[in-house]
Formats: sequence, C-alpha cells, structure tokens
Amino acid sequence: MTTEAVFVDDAYLRECEATVVGINDLGGIILDRTVFYPTGGGQPGDSGVLKRSNGQDVIVATTVKGDQPGEIVHVPADGQSPLDVGEKVAAVIDWDRRHRLMRIHTCLHLLSAVMPYPVTGGQISDGKGRLDFDLPEMPTTKEEITENLNKLVNQNLDLSFEWITDEELAANPDLVKTMSVKPPTGQGRVRMVRVSDCDYQPCGGTHVRNTSEIGAVRVRKVEKKGKQNRRVSIEFAD
Repeated sequence: MTTEAVFVDDAYLRECEATVVGINDLGGIILDRTVFYPTGGGQPGDSGVLKRSNGQDVIVATTVKGDQPGEIVHVPADGQSPLDVGEKVAAVIDWDRRHRLMRIHTCLHLLSAVMPYPVTGGQISDGKGRLDFDLPEMPTTKEEITENLNKLVNQNLDLSFEWITDEELAANPDLVKTMSVKPPTGQGRVRMVRVSDCDYQPCGGTHVRNTSEIGAVRVRKVEKKGKQNRRVSIEFAD
C-alpha cells in the first residue's frame, strides 16, 4: 500500500486528515496519507500522535518505511489502543522536534558546501548532526568551519525544490555528494534541493525555507575516523 507523502510538497504541514488502510504484523499503522517523515537518508522518523474521534489518541514513537515501495509505517508506542482499518484519524507530528531536525538537516547541506569534499556518511539528530568526509587530513579548523557556516546561515538564503528524471541524475553523477547513501531512484524522478547558489543536490528529507531559521550553530568536534575519514559534528550554539 502506497502512502501519500504530504511532507514532500510542504514540510511545514503539522497535521493532516487520514484513513487507516492497514496494520502490519508488528502493529505498525499504515495510513493513506501522512505528514510523518519516515526514517531515511540519515534523518530520524517523526513522532507525534494519531488523534481518534473517540478522544483516545495513539502516540507514534517513530515512523519508518514499510516493506512495499512508498509505504510509510507509523510505529505506536507501547501500550497504545489498536486502531481499526478504515478508521479516520488526524495525523499530528511533534512539530518542535521536526523543526529542529529540519534546521539541522539544512545546516548539513551548508556544511557540505563549506567542506566541498566527498561525503562518506552522515546523521541527523535532535539538535545536532554530523557529516563524514573522504579526507586524509583536515584542511581547516573547527573554528574556521563554524565561522563559515554561520556566515552562510546569516545570509538568509532561500531554499527551493525541483524534480529531475532518473536519467538526468544518472547523466550527472557529480550531483550526488554522498558516497554511502544514494538518492532513491526507480520511480522516474528525483527531488533536488537547492540552497540559493551554494548547494544543489538530491535529497528527500525535510528542510527549512530559509537559512535564517537555522540559528547560530557551532562545530562541536572534528574527529579522525580511519585513514581517509574525517567526521565533523555540529550543534545549535544555544
């Protein structure tokens, strides 16, 4: 069962009306449409609640991709009352957490612009994140990276989104910065994220509309993770 991913077109929607179309063997809830982002691309899945008409809300601990292409599964917290297939609910994300993830995710795009090297891995967490780079030695200090990151944040750069075909992406492999995580293909098109004129790459995650929303950030630490791997970890300055 395919779930309409409402968040793809508008990451600022906090809730939507939906219908339960399936319950998997583990009790995961599948809706016909959702604002909940599923774990993927280094970004954790959304949490929140599914509001029922009887007032007994179901707490969603996380959200993951299902076994079928395009299927999104809402994983209930322990002890939640079961839902019925066909039941109408209001899907409501934990917006404050989501927005923090959006800010960090967008900042990691800026980090990949400040550090224009192949990315070997990455992770987004609540209030912090990291990218790993294919580098034998760090060419700069964490203080310099922090300064350059905040310069971009403070330029109030707009983000925009567009779609290209699988064939266009295949013909332009340099658009893909990540060596370990490949953008999803096979559906005919791939979403591209543009941060003004400083970054342009395929990404299916959620982002802020303007870098001013990120706020002040700092590089928490720079680590050596193998002969050719350098990890740069960031966090909100506040």
